[in-house]
Amino acid sequence: MRRIITMTVHNRPGVLNRITGLFTKRHYNIESITVGHTETEGISRMTFVVNVEDERTAEQITKQLNKQIDVLKVHDITDQAIVARELALIKVAVNPAARQEIYTLIEPFRAAIVDVGKESLVIQVTGEPEKVEALIDLLKSYGIKEVARTGTTAFTRGSQKAAASYKTAFII
Repeated sequence: MRRIITMTVHNRPGVLNRITGLFTKRHYNIESITVGHTETEGISRMTFVVNVEDERTAEQITKQLNKQIDVLKVHDITDQAIVARELALIKVAVNPAARQEIYTLIEPFRAAIVDVGKESLVIQVTGEPEKVEALIDLLKSYGIKEVARTGTTAFTRGSQKAAASYKTAFII
């Protein structure tokens, strides 16, 4: 089962390595990771998409992550109302005659062409992972040369509490 886990952490060297090491030691598969600065200086937000066998395993992950020194708050937001987005850059092999067809195809996805070469286009698409996957599937028949995806990043919607107050940590 696919789970989306978000956490806030101190922005320090080695934090990501320790957290991914925790997943590795326990043989949990990480589907994607996104990390970035938050509105608070020195704090980063991480979003992990992981595949686990059951609800109990998801609970174990959350508890184990909460024990990590630089982890401030952990939330499994899978079952909440969330806003989730992903960005993908897709390089498609296309001759000049087929370009208009590609423009027409990507328009409903609100995708954009961000680079044009003699024999290829680079398309940028953002949205829910299912939307990104659907566009990639449609473009396969044109010949995809490369795909780069950011992975899912997510928030809870509206006034749901996901990132409550940060726990304080004793810093030496």
